[in-house]
Amino acid sequence: MTALFEALHLRKRYGETTVVDDVSFAIAPGECLGVIGPNGAGKTTTIRMCLGLTAPDGGAVHFTPTPGAAPLHMPRDALAIKAQLGVVTQFDTLDPDFTCAENLRVFGRYFGLKGAVMDERVPQLLEFGALSHKADAKPGELSGGMKRRLSLARALVNNPRLLLLDEPTTGLDPQARHLMWERLQLLLQQGKSILLTTHFMDEAERLCSRLLVLDHGKKIAEGRPRELIAQHLEREVVEVFGVGAVALTQDTTLRALAARVEVSGETVFFYTQNAQPLLQALGQHSHLRTLHRPANLEDLFLKLTGRQIREDG
Repeated sequence: MTALFEALHLRKRYGETTVVDDVSFAIAPGECLGVIGPNGAGKTTTIRMCLGLTAPDGGAVHFTPTPGAAPLHMPRDALAIKAQLGVVTQFDTLDPDFTCAENLRVFGRYFGLKGAVMDERVPQLLEFGALSHKADAKPGELSGGMKRRLSLARALVNNPRLLLLDEPTTGLDPQARHLMWERLQLLLQQGKSILLTTHFMDEAERLCSRLLVLDHGKKIAEGRPRELIAQHLEREVVEVFGVGAVALTQDTTLRALAARVEVSGETVFFYTQNAQPLLQALGQHSHLRTLHRPANLEDLFLKLTGRQIREDG
């Protein structure tokens, strides 16, 4: 299938620091590609280069509007490409002086949309965002989840083929996040494509058909979530926590029953292909609490990028 959007060998440096280093990816029609990585991995800079907001030091960005058509090139065809894109940034960019409906109408004018077209589209977008009852409210009167849904509705004003979402659910409570996920899944069912950056591994697993893992500006893994987990991790994880749990890492019998052992704070993680012998052995330590579960994307993220906390920058 012809890729709708391609980033080829993107590079970006700031002074002596390489922020994005030879990153390539493609997005097919109707696909959600998730970009994950620690703070400072280069996710936002990559998005900005895709949008033409940051000039790459190397590489290219292509958009193919229809199969067989000549690809459009960023930045040469920036206006034509942006007409096909919808963007939701990390931070609120809604106009505080306009109502929800007015925010949509004014944004539509950037794409030459007005009059009868917007008369029809505004109610549809408000309904999509579950904001019909807030049409005359200003952003300052909305909850965080409502603001994010209004930002998403605004990004759909031009009926884009590709949405670029930079951490769209950061700061939302669980109920608001789930409603946002529901709306994004509806868009995928409608055939929209999505490029999504996120720190939430459950979000990535729910929405993304493929994942791109960045660290220190480089692509370190790419593939379908379950395939990446199977490729890089053991099948099962046993977490052990409580007073004295860390001392278990010195127990040679327990270590022999796990393919890999990691410690984070007061929790010990035993990674294994078959957890039953390990769980039986841990029965001798009944004062400790255990959690037995399948390996997940969070385990993948931590294995590939490490457990050390990184500051923004």
